Amino acid sequence: MAWKTPVTAVALTVSGALLLSGCTATAGWWSETFGGDGPPEVTEEFPYVREGRIFQDTGQDNEMTFSITGLERTDEYTVMYYEVTYSDEFSGPNRNLSMAHTLVDPMTGRVYRQFLDEDGLKYGSESPGGDGLYPVHDEVTNEYVRYYPRLPDEVEQVTFIGSGLGAMTGIPVQDVDEERADPEDPNGADHLTLDNPPPRGENLTFANRRPDEDAVADEGWVQSFVDSQIASTTRDGDREIISLHSDVMFAFDSSDLTPEAEEVVRRAATTLTANVDPEDPTITVIGHTDGIGSASYNDALSVDRAETVRDLLAEEIGSGYTLEVEGRGMNEPVAREGGPDDEQARARNRRVEFSYVYNTSSEASEEEAYDEDALGVAQRNVTWPAPYSDDPGSVVASGELDGVRLDVYPLRRDGAYVLGTFALTNTGDEPTIPELGGTDAILAGGPEQFNKGTLGGFQLLEPENGLVRYVAQMDFGEGRYSSFAEEVHLLQPGNTYDLVAVFPAPAADVERLTLRAGPFGEFEEIPVEY
Repeated sequence: MAWKTPVTAVALTVSGALLLSGCTATAGWWSETFGGDGPPEVTEEFPYVREGRIFQDTGQDNEMTFSITGLERTDEYTVMYYEVTYSDEFSGPNRNLSMAHTLVDPMTGRVYRQFLDEDGLKYGSESPGGDGLYPVHDEVTNEYVRYYPRLPDEVEQVTFIGSGLGAMTGIPVQDVDEERADPEDPNGADHLTLDNPPPRGENLTFANRRPDEDAVADEGWVQSFVDSQIASTTRDGDREIISLHSDVMFAFDSSDLTPEAEEVVRRAATTLTANVDPEDPTITVIGHTDGIGSASYNDALSVDRAETVRDLLAEEIGSGYTLEVEGRGMNEPVAREGGPDDEQARARNRRVEFSYVYNTSSEASEEEAYDEDALGVAQRNVTWPAPYSDDPGSVVASGELDGVRLDVYPLRRDGAYVLGTFALTNTGDEPTIPELGGTDAILAGGPEQFNKGTLGGFQLLEPENGLVRYVAQMDFGEGRYSSFAEEVHLLQPGNTYDLVAVFPAPAADVERLTLRAGPFGEFEEIPVEY
């Protein structure tokens, strides 16, 4: 029997709201920054098609054609219609290893996943055997339907990621009064074995199951991380945390400020006045320590340091804000201590944070958002959504390591993010899994949370200011995270695989970045395109 799961996917929904670091993005700004009169119009040109090779759990990594034939918003759901065609022969049960179906709004960072039942099976096109597997025949197209939560009305187009074929930007969302009719005579269950294909030219279709009262769909936020020598910013929806590195702020084992501390807090105050939501002007100052010493001692030290920073911030930021203090001691490390980079890890864990709700109002001034005296790590950079293209561009950098070649394509702006597209080719004679990132390849003292996933070790560096942008992740609450980079699995000899990783975007005038590609090293002057 030949079975196949439908292709999984991740999408970035694109909102019609146009934001640029909290300010309204105008056609004039667009023209000055990118040329032209503004973003391209959203056109409905279905289907949107990609072709390439994807990972299978059996190693039968076949060529696939993936086509989005509709993305429709009803009063209840967002319904995605897509088709999958495989050109090579399969044998036995196969599952593809792409990312889970997810929709993400890159303007707000909101993420949505498909409706599932209590057994984890997807609503929409039903598996004939009830086990999540689907029959596949060479050169036969399978038609699928999937259900997501209803996207907000202002979302006009999406970026689709996770088919295993890179990113598909600019997919329009169509508003309809009612969803399409179910297949009249679903035939998937009639052609389960390789020796029983459908008649030539006939697609496989499946019975449709709409979400019921037991259906659940995860929703969450894209979480991003930007780092510098003095501070870092974690962004999760409308919540931001600016972290000041304690070794810049305090002498060792002390709550006394260093000579640099006043300047750092002054820059933080400039950032906070621009970023904090005036409707919720509460800033929580949180102290953290490393794991050396007793818990009680570290709890007290973390409070003392937070109070010292709070007092200095109060002098700089002025009235109109509520400043609260917490000390969390050694309880919330961001880097793993006790390893070969123990010193750097402990330094990363010693920090003072500002936690607050971000001002999403479009009335914030461009001058505030781009104040050169503010902390660069906390600058929000949002441009127009990217139009659809099936061309990743020309390879701009390459490297080879242990029989695996890495090809790097231009980075592409899409809302608040840049999409990194990479190709891996097994140039050897045996299957291999390259060591590209993850917890085993974390840079000294790096935050473990943002190094998960095979491409999680990739980073983007701005050489001029030292800002480092990590691969984003998706936060679904209750401690459930998913790296916003595709996993790398067993590479078959001679095969090439396209992968994508999503990073927080740099400022609009940044045209080139350095790619830190784990064990492949650094690649300079990678262009950032729209």
